[in-house]
Amino acid sequence: MVIIIILLTILLISLITDVTKRKILNIVTFPAIIFAFIYYSVSLGINGFLFSGKGFLVGLSLLIIPYLLGGMGAGDVKLVAAIGALMGTSFVFSSFIYIALIGGVIALLLILKRNGFKYSIKTFFYQIVFLQGNLGELIFQSDKKNSITFPYGVAITIGTICTLVWGEY
Repeated sequence: MVIIIILLTILLISLITDVTKRKILNIVTFPAIIFAFIYYSVSLGINGFLFSGKGFLVGLSLLIIPYLLGGMGAGDVKLVAAIGALMGTSFVFSSFIYIALIGGVIALLLILKRNGFKYSIKTFFYQIVFLQGNLGELIFQSDKKNSITFPYGVAITIGTICTLVWGEY
């Protein structure tokens, strides 16, 4: 139960700071990771340490490539790693599925809002029909001024809570 309380606390704090300041703070994620390692090591010994360590590594690996490609911030990666350390590998992987789906829906809605529904659909089908191959420019524009961004902590929080409520895949 204490793990769930810590998980919900770091999610709430991270959600608030990501929405207001566009940052997920190390002062939130690092203590959660350290706590998870200590808690599981003390309560379950080496198996607990491995449980938390595997969850941490899976959480870290799920978002490291999007981070390296510039698609998200380091705080997002550390938050998912903290979720993995606290809850384990299968939970963080299930959360990631919800997170990706929710993040995709949010991104799609923002694209449609920005470009208009008719323009977005027309451009999408035009590029598919004529095999233009630059469909990514519609979604991931390289110009920072024209790019669409949102605090991914929202998707991480909602996806993790969905996993808590509905369970793992």
